[in-house]
Amino acid sequence: MPPRPPHDPRQVSQSPTLPGAGASGPRPFDVADLYAGPATRADALPASPALDEKMRQAYFWIVNHAIITPYYDLEFNDAPPTTVRFGGAGTEVRLPTAQSYSSFVLLPLLTFASRKRCLFIGGPGRGKTASATLMGLLAGYTLPDLRRAIQHGQPQMTVADLLGNPLPKDLMAAARSEDIRIAWRKWLTMRVKIVDEYNRIPTRTQSALLTLLAEGYAEILDQTMESPESAWFLTANDDMGGGTYQVIEALKDRIDIVVKALDFNPRFLGELLTRVEERVKPEELVPPEIIFTPEELDQVYRQTLKVPLPRAVRRRIEFFAAQFDFCDLAARDLEYKTKDTIRLAGKTLGSVCAADCGRDKVKALCSQTENGFSVRGLMTLLGFAKTLAWFRGSAEVTLQDVRQIVPWILHEKLIMNPSSPFFDGANNGVLRIDRIAWIRQAFDAACAEYDRLDLDHADPLEEIDATFDTGLDGVPEAEVKKRLATVEARLAELAKNTKLLAHVQKDVLKLKYYHQRYGNYLRWLQWTQ
Repeated sequence: MPPRPPHDPRQVSQSPTLPGAGASGPRPFDVADLYAGPATRADALPASPALDEKMRQAYFWIVNHAIITPYYDLEFNDAPPTTVRFGGAGTEVRLPTAQSYSSFVLLPLLTFASRKRCLFIGGPGRGKTASATLMGLLAGYTLPDLRRAIQHGQPQMTVADLLGNPLPKDLMAAARSEDIRIAWRKWLTMRVKIVDEYNRIPTRTQSALLTLLAEGYAEILDQTMESPESAWFLTANDDMGGGTYQVIEALKDRIDIVVKALDFNPRFLGELLTRVEERVKPEELVPPEIIFTPEELDQVYRQTLKVPLPRAVRRRIEFFAAQFDFCDLAARDLEYKTKDTIRLAGKTLGSVCAADCGRDKVKALCSQTENGFSVRGLMTLLGFAKTLAWFRGSAEVTLQDVRQIVPWILHEKLIMNPSSPFFDGANNGVLRIDRIAWIRQAFDAACAEYDRLDLDHADPLEEIDATFDTGLDGVPEAEVKKRLATVEARLAELAKNTKLLAHVQKDVLKLKYYHQRYGNYLRWLQWTQ
């Protein structure tokens, strides 16, 4: 077979695409290995790339041959980057020193690997549906099947259009609803699901979509069908979710990550010219080397979940997440000092936050948002951080992984408080518009404060956490009383040395939790004696 020309759109990057990347782990034991002879030894067979390497090959094929996206906005560094500063608004250009990526391609791939829900936002013709279609092709579906399976949002879309129809013969003859068979849509069983312009779907049909997307099953006339765990790709033409119909809040809340489709750089017009002249359609030329089998996708998912997340990184995530939901003026009791208390009382954050609480509201991150993190948002962040580290061939999740992924996870989840004094500061006004930069600077500010407090070495709960994690079974009464005294002493120390800051409130709540657990156990011990 003659070598492919350099411009061949079927060309796949040679391995390793990331020299020095950690291995994905040893090959799982197979009982067939016990019966393998010299001719079937693993080292005698053609080597196939590790799954993380295969995913990187898929990434580079897409950015080199399919989606023209010369934007390396997910920046990684293993040394201080070279920076160039331009006049005008003061734009700083950084030249990353480690392999960096285009969010428009990498984030959908991470969604594909982790079976999450991705929303593409951007104007028409920016490649949103094309990128989602490529994810389906990587899963092994044919282009005709994918085109039939894409759900195109439009104002007349019914639940039957989305999910399926009852069979007319059964509908006429059935005495009970359970006897009616449903002709379910084939797309419901696919591992990649695409909903184009989901903000043009009527509200009632959105509710059916929500059940399928969130709970994994479809329902018509009391008949249900389970849908396999899959990667979801939805598109919309703007950030706010507006369209023919307003997107219901519960559906927006189920979106795990947001991908922004950027404009086309006309300096790459030559690439378009080649496609016109050679009649190239990349979606018709996906190389078989980068297509994943269902078994490989299952293995990818398991591998991503096993990537370790070190305690030092987890503690920074905890510290960052603690900053936003707290409001000292929302209630008297510790547990209710949250922005949810304000919202449920029908008040606005601005009306409560206007009073003096003794904090610098330019520096306090709690003043910048109307809400805090949800459990779902935190779980999504942990999952995507693991998947990103896996994709990069890292042995564990790093702080860079979290820093790069967190703005895309929280893009639609953190509600900005534009009246915060922070946004009136020099060069901060643009952050009211640039949500990615706003969330990333908030993460950086939280990490800087974490380092200033030296919480890696002065965590007030570290020893208490470690002691509690050893368990309560068999702990004698004297030791329980000692632990209770330690908890009470630590609470008194915190009250003496610091204000009730956002992260301190979370520490105090956990100490109160420990006090209850030890107290309940002590009472049980005394009762059994």
